[in-house]
Amino acid sequence: MNSLRKRKLNRLQGFDYSREGCYFITICTENRECLFGDVIDGVMYLSEHGKIAEESLEKIPHHYDNIGVDIFVVMPNHVHLILRIKSAERINAFPTEVEAKVKDAPNVIGRYKAGVTRIAKKSVWQKSYHDHVIRNKKAYLEIYEYIEYNALKWEMDCHNPVSPKYKRWK
Repeated sequence: MNSLRKRKLNRLQGFDYSREGCYFITICTENRECLFGDVIDGVMYLSEHGKIAEESLEKIPHHYDNIGVDIFVVMPNHVHLILRIKSAERINAFPTEVEAKVKDAPNVIGRYKAGVTRIAKKSVWQKSYHDHVIRNKKAYLEIYEYIEYNALKWEMDCHNPVSPKYKRWK
């Protein structure tokens, strides 16, 4: 009998992540280490690693014509963002070599994580990330507001190791 634990599938089975739409993404640091800074009185103060994570998020739309980041927040041990994928055909009939290779959310996030790790010169991220396909305007607005006010609610955040709501995912 195989004693290796099977990893839970993180992506929605059968869903095309290159499809036009919005995706709520949460990426945690390795071992939930508070590597990106501290929240003090509801304000996030970024460390050097936090600045790398933030600057790299800001650059995502500059690398791809059909990818946008509507909102993001860098927290002490995770980042949240809304990734928007626009139809590449409507943006540019002749995509560049990079655009032709990277067409979906998992590849964009993978490249983001690799870039931050390379610049930081250390292992930064947990193996995977959480995503949620945003299906309507109401959900989009709720998620947008959650991201916008995330630092103000850090004391009770499930990612905060000192919060009573902390969840230790395996």
